[in-house]
Amino acid sequence: MKAVTVSIDVPQTPEQVYDFLDVMAHHERFTNHYLTGWHYSGPGRGIGSCATVTATLGGKKTDVAIEVVEADPPRRIVERNVSAAGRRLAQGVYTIEPLRIGGSRVSFTYAWERAPLTDRLLAPVVRATMRSANRTVMQRLATELARHVSTAGS
Repeated sequence: MKAVTVSIDVPQTPEQVYDFLDVMAHHERFTNHYLTGWHYSGPGRGIGSCATVTATLGGKKTDVAIEVVEADPPRRIVERNVSAAGRRLAQGVYTIEPLRIGGSRVSFTYAWERAPLTDRLLAPVVRATMRSANRTVMQRLATELARHVSTAGS
């Protein structure tokens, strides 16, 4: 299946964005419209940081294990996602790029490495659903970043 990428431009620096995204517990704040029941393990940030969640998309629920497997501050965070009882394996990659005018472009790419047959048969619908959910994630991320940075600065 083809990967899905969504992006948003935010006024925060790449370092500020990375610092926020590096903390696994912060992800709940901008993804809890479709990822619920967050349970954390491992370190609070960085490689080895883990969460288990319940994803509800397209009327279906599935448990997902998320683990940060790669980090390149302040540019990139790679998460490994396992769901559908191991039949779905994917990577979620946050890429943070500085903008010439200041601020950052934050992109999130969800790429399937392995997918159940039903996902593959319904690939256009699955991809559209993921794209829509992750566009909302990016909008909510921008709001949470603004809130986080203003709180940290006061």
